Amino acid sequence: MSEETDLVAEIEQLGVKLADAKDAITRRFIGQEKVVDLTLSALLCGGHALLIGLPGLGKTRLVDTLSTVMGLNGNRVQFTPDLMPADILGSEILEKVKGGGRDFRFVPGPIFCQLLMADEINRASPRTQSALLQAMQEKRVTVAGEDRPLDAPFHVLATQNPIEQEGTYPLPEAQLDRFLVQIDVPYPDRDTERDILLATTGVEEDEAHQVFTAQELIAAQTLLRRMPVGDSVMELILDLVRACRPEDETATDAVREHVAWGPGPRAAQALMLTVRAQALLHGRLAPSAQDVIDMAQPVLSHRMALTFAARARGESLPELIRETVHRFDPMGAAA
Repeated sequence: MSEETDLVAEIEQLGVKLADAKDAITRRFIGQEKVVDLTLSALLCGGHALLIGLPGLGKTRLVDTLSTVMGLNGNRVQFTPDLMPADILGSEILEKVKGGGRDFRFVPGPIFCQLLMADEINRASPRTQSALLQAMQEKRVTVAGEDRPLDAPFHVLATQNPIEQEGTYPLPEAQLDRFLVQIDVPYPDRDTERDILLATTGVEEDEAHQVFTAQELIAAQTLLRRMPVGDSVMELILDLVRACRPEDETATDAVREHVAWGPGPRAAQALMLTVRAQALLHGRLAPSAQDVIDMAQPVLSHRMALTFAARARGESLPELIRETVHRFDPMGAAA
């Protein structure tokens, strides 16, 4: 009983700290509460996030603010077609040593940080994109035959521009699956845009302040995995993920007809983690079925693909996911 009481107290204490962090972020990233929630969820789960939005919507500002508020050492890499893997990972250089001899010295690249912003990641070649695969999954890189661990915690927040696709290299499915969530950054509404104008065109702007340390974030990630998840919520996660696979018996006719391939077990794992994070961010001790419904789109959208015929007909994957989600009521029972 005391262990349960301690867990409740720890969750409540973390909830207060997260509310302070969220407030600090939204002061600089105005009016995008859902985007902030999803990005914080990715960090709390120890995962990576793919932010998709048009230029000028504050994606870089968000990542920079997160780095300060969460107490993480951050680096930014602008991905371009001529970027090479060594520009990210680092390389060995030959230099003179005492005594007149020569030896190799490793010069670490920008990936050796705690929060890496991969800006416009789809503008780099597949060879360079692949340099992130091992780092994102194993939290280490191999250079010149030697494994080198990355700093803990390690997170990648990558951005993509949905326009100007000429000369870009779409991310392969294996790398997309490494991202815990895909976050769409929309245009602000009129009132929000007015607040942005007032906050950013004056003499002074709100400065971000540190709320977490790196060690506190690691402790929060451990605590999140101790949060209980009810059987009904777990069953809903399984039902939803499996219903999005065209070969599954529970899939709808629309999924069977329009989806080329569906989400794998990593999608269910991502939902199990992110629904806990959503509960934490909203001051609750355990996730609900509604959290599963809310997280379906960010978790599933980059883990599915339409068939060629469906794309030619102009079918929409987000709409298909919404239709699948609507099969389940807010309490988690099949509709």
